[in-house]
Amino acid sequence: MLTIVSLTDAGAALAQRLQLLDRSAEWLHRPQPFIEIVQQRFQAGHRLALICASGIAVRTLAPVLQDKYRDPPVLVLDEAGRFIIPLLSGHEGGANAWAQEWSEQLQAQCVITSARRYTRPLYIAGLGCERGCPESVLHTLMTETLAAHSLTVADINGFASIALKHDEVGMLALAETLNVPIRFFEADTLNRYENQLTQRSAIVFRETGCYGVAEAAALAMAEQVTGGPAELIIPKHKNARATLALARAYQDPS
Repeated sequence: MLTIVSLTDAGAALAQRLQLLDRSAEWLHRPQPFIEIVQQRFQAGHRLALICASGIAVRTLAPVLQDKYRDPPVLVLDEAGRFIIPLLSGHEGGANAWAQEWSEQLQAQCVITSARRYTRPLYIAGLGCERGCPESVLHTLMTETLAAHSLTVADINGFASIALKHDEVGMLALAETLNVPIRFFEADTLNRYENQLTQRSAIVFRETGCYGVAEAAALAMAEQVTGGPAELIIPKHKNARATLALARAYQDPS
């Protein structure tokens, strides 16, 4: 059973959106007495989505915590729905996976603070370019950008771009030269990462249907490959003919 708890009018609006993701969920708005009711739901094994400050959630649940194997998962969300924090039972209770699922559906930032277990970083370079951009221009942009961040082409695990570029000769040649995979994503998929872009271009949107290609594509492929959240570690860099961004995610070693 899922219980959603909101405390403000803005939080109530978000709670209604969350109910659309799980129509069997119970929604409590400003329940009284707050602490007793939330603790009761928690002790009954309910998953909790608390739309409130994390401090409120911690102080409310601290007296009734047992351990990570028995406590139900708890998410904390800000009232604007911009951030989702798996507060309790991230690994064992599935709160991390739950938060990642909701972050995709709400286009929110998933903030996972629990330790990653036996993982290694994976780096994906997102690319954008004008039609007919040669491999050499892309390669120069990449090597110069990576060098400025103490990385090399040997660190790159893949390339990504928008589906409109699936036949871009320079991109395909670069991936072949470095012997790494390249994937292309539809604009609708890239738009899921709009809230994570450092720049939003109306011009790019008119031409491609999304507000940023390089950053969104890097994030999309990194998450697709690892099944976990990705972060931009190099925002969009550009030269006269191309753009590049770098995303990092973590995966279990094979």
